[in-house]
Amino acid sequence: MIEQLPFGNTGHRSSRIVLGAAALGGMRQDRADQLISEAVAAGVNHIDTAASYGESELRLAPWLATNRESVFLASKTGERSGDGARAQLEASLTRLGVDQLDLIQLHNLVEEDEWHTAFSPGGAVDALIAARAEGLVRFIGVTGHGLRIASMHRRSLNEFEFDSVLLPLNHSLWSIDQYRADFEELHAMCTDRSVAMLTIKSIARRRWDETTQPRFSWYEPLSDPDAISRAVGFVLSFPGVFLATSSDGRQFQHIVAAAQSADLTRDDDALKADEAAFAISAVVGRHRGAQLSASKGLRFIEPVPGLKNRRPAADSSM
Repeated sequence: MIEQLPFGNTGHRSSRIVLGAAALGGMRQDRADQLISEAVAAGVNHIDTAASYGESELRLAPWLATNRESVFLASKTGERSGDGARAQLEASLTRLGVDQLDLIQLHNLVEEDEWHTAFSPGGAVDALIAARAEGLVRFIGVTGHGLRIASMHRRSLNEFEFDSVLLPLNHSLWSIDQYRADFEELHAMCTDRSVAMLTIKSIARRRWDETTQPRFSWYEPLSDPDAISRAVGFVLSFPGVFLATSSDGRQFQHIVAAAQSADLTRDDDALKADEAAFAISAVVGRHRGAQLSASKGLRFIEPVPGLKNRRPAADSSM
């Protein structure tokens, strides 16, 4: 089974492998059900989704209807205004069919103007604090992409006591001196404050080229099982760090197998050899409008404005 550790100060012992539910966004319901079942069977007890992950929240809803108590459930809002964040949170609760999230995260908070809007009076942070007071969410986190995100997360943590941060980590990013220094500072800060650290892009290979093959993730992932094992071992070699699985669900079992291995080490020579053999390069950033489509692979769309679904009246099962 997969190792479990305290997820920051939340009181929950999460599996170090978290189901990255972006993988469900473009799947048929039967395939989504299968992946969720595989995750649970492997010992995964933490699911991370987002309002912008296509149909992901809807795909989770049938399983959550009878299994809500068994999982730590996280979603994200990309809205920066208070009204927008509240509306998107309520829409997520409706789509998931639950009355409460364990964790709501500000999605990709890195740009200066968006940062100030989110933290301004009446902004997204205030709205999520109010939602927490009402019992709609239990904890609040922040996520992001790009080379500046580790330093931006430190700035956000100095502005507000977030319960978790999410950011990329892999060996190619670690090889960038400034990113490595920023990540080390953030890791030390999170360890000192008991803030959970969830990482993404562990098996990122490179940006997509002009290939016509289906795309199930924002980046082209590794597919070689041995290379995936070394990439996962690298991330999990960092004390207390969690790893979200790729949005390419085809790689899920390889990631789980690596996490269940006893060899969770940082083999720099082998990782450098993989970078040469598989033409691995640092993948930074992601288009703000990216979503997944089962038929067309990765596509880019604009958010739907004015989404104001109501939360169901049923009691929470937690």
